[in-house]
Amino acid sequence: MTARLAILCPGQGGQHPGMFDLALSDPAAAAALAGWGVERAAGLAPQALPASPEALHDNRVAQPLLVAATLAMWQALRTAVPAPALVAGYSIGELAAYGVAGMLAPADVVGLAAQRAALMDACVEPDRPHGMLAVSGLAETALQALLPAGALHIAIDTGEASFIVAGLRDALTELEANCEIRGVNATRLPVKVASHTPLMQAAARKFRPLLDAATWAEPAFPLLSGTSANPIADRSQALHALTEQIDTRIRWSACMDAIAEAGVTVALELGPGAALSRMLRERHAHIEARSASEFRSLAGLLGWLQRRCG
Repeated sequence: MTARLAILCPGQGGQHPGMFDLALSDPAAAAALAGWGVERAAGLAPQALPASPEALHDNRVAQPLLVAATLAMWQALRTAVPAPALVAGYSIGELAAYGVAGMLAPADVVGLAAQRAALMDACVEPDRPHGMLAVSGLAETALQALLPAGALHIAIDTGEASFIVAGLRDALTELEANCEIRGVNATRLPVKVASHTPLMQAAARKFRPLLDAATWAEPAFPLLSGTSANPIADRSQALHALTEQIDTRIRWSACMDAIAEAGVTVALELGPGAALSRMLRERHAHIEARSASEFRSLAGLLGWLQRRCG
């Protein structure tokens, strides 16, 4: 059977100071990355990452750095791997996926990520801070019953009885306590915006003209919408998908099912982090899924891909 490769582009959570190291070991990727204006987009000094892990999770820094790290890894790999059967991105990774598929230039993706982050940050009022909480072990109907209207929303579904809830931080603290009483796992995430909820409607509305003004090309590979798990075939669909996903629930479980339904046999998460490859293995064990961050060298990663994909 011919292998079918999926490329996965991660969201926030796995960033770390060494997240560019593997891609930078490839001269072509290093040269490309230098021209994307990453430090300027993230508000950093040239060739400098934030010193503290907390700073790396600052939304305005994290979003452009994550898409840059993802696209740099793809730049290092793209000429040596078979054409992907599918590309899918999680949260901000969905924007990176359009760079992988060639619909947007990498420098444009980095710039759009910085603008997206700024618009999302502007939705957070100083006296009404936001946050995100991972909740697992509770059915959706039971979880919904615990969410105060307007204050908390399911932002992402990641598996059976596994969700990311986002909204006002005070309400999240109450939800966390309710989960503890019920013996339900709840983990606070280092994200300070209520991504993928109606609290981000102003950001979505203002981001659409920025997307519309970008230079678009035809996709080289099929992509998935994070909110519908449907394929994206053209610019019009891309504009809708990337706008909608800012203030609308991400259905990552459905995306993983769509990947399996497409006949994918091998999946590579471009990193940083390995959450997407882990979730895909757990949901569809027949797909051999790994993250670039698991490999010590590009040669090792390419060797694995060539053995699996030919």
